[in-house]
Amino acid sequence: MASEHSSEVKFEIGHVLFVDIVGYSKLLINEQSEQIQTLKQIVRGTEQFRLAEADGKLLRLPTGDGGALVFRTSPEAPVLCAIEISKALKEYPELKVRMGIHSGPVNEVSDLNEQANIAGAGINIAQRVMDCGDAGHILLSRRVAEDLEHYPRWRPHLHRLGEIEVKHGDKISVVNFYQDELGNRTTPQKFRSAEAIPAAGFPTQRYGICLRRWIIGGLIGTAAVFLALGLINHQRKSAVTPRQDASADRTEAAAGSAISQKSIAVLPFVNMSADKNDEYLSDGMTEELINVLAKVPGLRVPGRTSCFAFKGKNEEDIFRKVGDQLHVGTVLEGSVRKAGDKVRVTAQLINVGDGYHLWSKDYDGDVKDILNFQSNVAEQVVQALQVQLGTEAARVLSKKPTENPEAHRLYLLGRYEFAKYTQTGWNNAIRYYEQALRLDPNYALAYCGLADNYAYMGSVVMPEREAIAKEKEFAQKALELDPELAEAHMSLALALVAVYDWQNGLKEFDRALELNPNLAFAYELQAWTVNGLGRFDEAIAKIKKAVELDPLNPFFQMSLSFYQYWARQYDDAIAQAGKTLAMDPNSAINHVLLGLSFLKKGDTANAIAELQKSKAPDPGAWYQGFLGYAYAISGERAKAEEALRELEELAKRQYVSPTAFATIYLGLGQKEKCLEWLEKSYEQQDSACWYLKIDQIYDSVRNEPRFQALVEKIFHETQ
Repeated sequence: MASEHSSEVKFEIGHVLFVDIVGYSKLLINEQSEQIQTLKQIVRGTEQFRLAEADGKLLRLPTGDGGALVFRTSPEAPVLCAIEISKALKEYPELKVRMGIHSGPVNEVSDLNEQANIAGAGINIAQRVMDCGDAGHILLSRRVAEDLEHYPRWRPHLHRLGEIEVKHGDKISVVNFYQDELGNRTTPQKFRSAEAIPAAGFPTQRYGICLRRWIIGGLIGTAAVFLALGLINHQRKSAVTPRQDASADRTEAAAGSAISQKSIAVLPFVNMSADKNDEYLSDGMTEELINVLAKVPGLRVPGRTSCFAFKGKNEEDIFRKVGDQLHVGTVLEGSVRKAGDKVRVTAQLINVGDGYHLWSKDYDGDVKDILNFQSNVAEQVVQALQVQLGTEAARVLSKKPTENPEAHRLYLLGRYEFAKYTQTGWNNAIRYYEQALRLDPNYALAYCGLADNYAYMGSVVMPEREAIAKEKEFAQKALELDPELAEAHMSLALALVAVYDWQNGLKEFDRALELNPNLAFAYELQAWTVNGLGRFDEAIAKIKKAVELDPLNPFFQMSLSFYQYWARQYDDAIAQAGKTLAMDPNSAINHVLLGLSFLKKGDTANAIAELQKSKAPDPGAWYQGFLGYAYAISGERAKAEEALRELEELAKRQYVSPTAFATIYLGLGQKEKCLEWLEKSYEQQDSACWYLKIDQIYDSVRNEPRFQALVEKIFHETQ
C-alpha cells in the first residue's frame, strides 16, 4: 500500500484494519508485485477508504505483504471496509488474504529516516489478531467485538474463538467475523492446534453441561476468564512517589473520601521469574492473601474475580481505577521472583487517595518460606490499616494451612491446573492434590480442592451422582480436619442441596458466611438455593450482597437477571441482562435469559434470535432445550423436532441433561413424554430439578399428578 499519509493529525485511539497476503513469501517476485498491486487497488476502491481519506480521517502503514489502515471515524469503519474487501476478492480467487481488526492507542512517530510512521498497541494487537487467522478470515479483537455488540445488525456475525497465546507470551481474545458468503467460518488452524482458553463469559465446554455446572463454572470460571483481560505480562508501573508532606496530603485525601480506609484490593502479584510456568506461585500467593484477609473482621476485601480483572494492567492511574471500581481505600500489589529454590517476594500497600506507600517490604528466602511470607504480609497489612484484632481473629490470621511447604506448593499447582477448566487440567489437579495429601494427610485445603474439582466434573466428564458423592466425601473430610474452614462448609452445602437436602445445605451456607462474611461465592450459591425454593426477595438480597463484595463478577450480575425472570419481572430481567452483556458480550447464558424473557412477553421472534446466540459448538447443553421449546410454541415444529434429533445423536456420545428433552417435548405439547424425561432428571439428580417449583415454563403441567408427585419428592422437607 502507498506510503503517504492521509492526515498529519495525531490521535490516541484508532480503529485498525490489518491486511496481508497469505503465502506471500512463497510467490515468485513478479507474482508478489501483481498481487500487491491488485490488493492495493481493491483497498483503495472501497467506499470506507475513500470516505475516511476525503475527511482526513485515515492513516496508512505499508508492510511488505499488505498493510494497516487506521480509521479515525468509528469502530464499524474497519469492519465495513473488510466486508468490501472480502466481496471484491471473490473476483480474484488466486489472491488469498486474511484480516485482523482492533481498536487501540495509535500514534504518529518519526522513524530513523525522519519519515512519518505509525506505532502503538493498536497496530501491534491488530497484527497479532490477524496472525491468528488463515486465508479468508476476518478476525476481531475482543474490544472490537464488544463495541459491535451494541449494534443489533452485527451480533449474529460475531463468533467467539477464545483466548490464545501470541508473541512474547501475551494472550489475546479473538472473535471470528463472518456472514453469508463473506469471511471464513472455519476455525483457524492456530485455534485447532492449540488449546485455546474459552472466551470471556463462561467456559465454552466441549461437553453437555447442566445448570448446576453453569453455576459453579460461572463462579470459579470467571476467575480464569478475567485472567484473559491482562494486556501486558510484566510488572505494572508504579504510580506512586513518596513526598515529604505525604502525611498531610494523606490526611486531606482521607477527609475527602467516602470510602473506608479499612478496605483493600489485592491485585494479582506479578510473576517475575524467568520461567513463566512459575506463575502458579504468584497467582497462588494472591489468592491466599485474598482469602486470609477476607477473614479479618472489619476489613472489606473484594473477591478474587474483581481483583484479577486488573491482572497485567499498568496504566498510570491504575490505583485510582481500582479504588473507584472496587470501592476500596487501599491496594496491595507485589511480585514473586523464583530462581531455583530461592524466591524473592516484594509487596507494597498503597493508599488510593494520594498514591502514598503506607508500607512496603522485600522478602528473600527459600521457596519453602512462602507460607511465612504470606502470613507476614497479611499481618503487616492489618497493622498498617490499624484494624483491631481480637484473640480469635489474630489466631486465624497467623494460622498456616499446612506446615509442609512442598505440600503447599503442590496444592497451589492443583488450583492452577483446576482453573484451566479442561479435562486434562482437572485430572492434573487431582494428581497434585493427592500428592499434597500424601505429604500432609491433614491438609484440609487439599481436600477442599478435591471437592471443588468433582463439583465441576459431574455431568461433564463423569456421572452426576458419582461426582456429588465424591464432592460430599471430600468436603466432609476437610471439615473433620478443620471445622472452621469456610470454603469446606460452602462445598458441603452445595453437595447437600444437589441431593435436595435443602435445610442442611442452607445451614452449611450460613456457617460458611459466619466464618467468612466476605465469601461472595457463598452468598451467590445460597441465593440460587433460596431462589429455587421460591424465596425471590431473599435471593435478590443475597445476590446484591455478592455483587457488593465482588462488583466486577459478571456471573453475579447475570444471576440477578435470572432471579427477576423467575419472579416474573420480565422487563427488569431484560434490563439487567443488558447491563451484564455490557460487561461480558460473549456470555451465552445471558442470551438464554433474554430469550426466555422475550418468550414470556410473547415476542417469539426476538426470543428465538437470542436463544440461537446461546448455541454452543455442540448442542448438548441443557439450554438447547429452550431453543427447541421456542421453535415448538412458535409453530416451527420441524425445527423443534430437528433439535430433538440433534440431542438424541449427541446423547450417544456424551451426557445430555434429560431436562433438555423434557423442555422440547413440553413445547410440542407431549406432556407425558415431558414428565417421563423430568422423572429421569430426578433419578439422575440433575440440578435443573432445583427449579421445578418456580420455573414458569412448567405452568402447563403444574397441576398434573405426576408433576406434583415429583415436586413433592424434591421439596418434601420444605413444604
